[in-house]
Amino acid sequence: MSGGHEMNISRRTILKGAGALPLAAGNFGLAALAQVSPAAPPPNEIPPILFVHGNGDHAALWITSLWRMESNGVPRDRLFAINFTDPLARADDSKPEPNKSSTEDQRRELGDAIKELKRRTGAPRVALVGNSRGGNSIRNYIKNGGSADVSHAVLCGVPNHGVFDWEANLGNEFNGRGPFLRGLNEGEGEVTPGTAFLTLRSDAMDKYAQPDGRILGKPGTPTGIGFDGPALKGATNLVLGAVDHRETAFSPRAFPEIFKFIAGREPDRIAITPEADVKLSGLVTDTPGGVQTNRPVTGASVEVFRVSPDTGERTGGAIHTSQTSADGRWGPAMVDASWYLEIVLTSAGSTTTHFYRSPFPRSSDIVHLRAARPLGPADAGAGAVILMSRPRGYFGLPRDVVLFDGKEPADVKPGVPTDSVSTLRLSATEAGRPVTTLFNQERIVARPWPASENRIAVAELTY
Repeated sequence: MSGGHEMNISRRTILKGAGALPLAAGNFGLAALAQVSPAAPPPNEIPPILFVHGNGDHAALWITSLWRMESNGVPRDRLFAINFTDPLARADDSKPEPNKSSTEDQRRELGDAIKELKRRTGAPRVALVGNSRGGNSIRNYIKNGGSADVSHAVLCGVPNHGVFDWEANLGNEFNGRGPFLRGLNEGEGEVTPGTAFLTLRSDAMDKYAQPDGRILGKPGTPTGIGFDGPALKGATNLVLGAVDHRETAFSPRAFPEIFKFIAGREPDRIAITPEADVKLSGLVTDTPGGVQTNRPVTGASVEVFRVSPDTGERTGGAIHTSQTSADGRWGPAMVDASWYLEIVLTSAGSTTTHFYRSPFPRSSDIVHLRAARPLGPADAGAGAVILMSRPRGYFGLPRDVVLFDGKEPADVKPGVPTDSVSTLRLSATEAGRPVTTLFNQERIVARPWPASENRIAVAELTY
């Protein structure tokens, strides 16, 4: 992001949003239910917006949402996304686990971010937009004394009544029968007066709002949760259509509802307006023992190359090289808005990861990087391993066009979308050829790298 900056709150960081390109709005399926929006404030009175990611995730998932906000005239210095230090929930909220967080940890860290955002902008109140577990943190903060700080709360695919409602595992944050969610939902209304609430949910395609326990490894066992689990009494509750769990927050279908609820008017555009000068940077974060965290990695090397959109081959030397210091930041890299990129992450003890990305038409300082998973027994004998990854949604079959090396991936289950990563293993004899990934209108060509050198290629989709 041109002129971008971060806020450091002890170990906690608020990260300013930034830029790239959308797909056309397209056919969004079933129409959303009617809603009553707050009166439209003047442009300079739209509250600062803090985006709150979900379980195990990070700020970078909001990158297209931030770009769309910017493209509709919201100043980028009033758009922020939090990076929770330890984003994964504990198995039991009351029992500490290494590199995982309690609901109280999340509430406190979110509160620090809100306080800092208010200080930076001078605004008396902020708007919060959360996906999944991020919505739990938002509700917890507002209910426990924070309503005066928050004008709007938009809860996207949030398991407000739990992922399951069982007598077992009552200490789990996502158990609708447990003390955490019972506390949030008690009373006649399920929202806190003084803050305007909007919930966005899927029409039966959210994997965490299913009446059957298949996603929890218990097919045929009722979860006690319906498709309307994310709805709240007292909120404006909208059904978006056949979107998946993450698309309730990050998709072109969700964006106009988020914007309209906060700004009080329809957006001028869904498409992302390109910038002339694009500057990219972000954080390198750690996964100790396989646990996803947002703790910075020191001494990681990041290289950025321009590549051919048709072959994935590099078109010259590195256009950027940097090494992270204690804050884990890489960049900034200056790129052209039309370039396809390869970003190479090398860090001690991790798989060297080659990220292949479609063009970034806007700047961003939340291009965060986590090394790919370790090579495992299933990869034994493979000449190369390539992942097709969709962080902002899941692969829906037959809803989406999903082609990996010219075929529909066999490891993506049809029906309710549950898979965001597909794996392709190539033999040593075919490991030198390019591999094409296609998800609807986004196409990325990746190059295989030798698994024998502890390398993995990732075709990372933006949309």
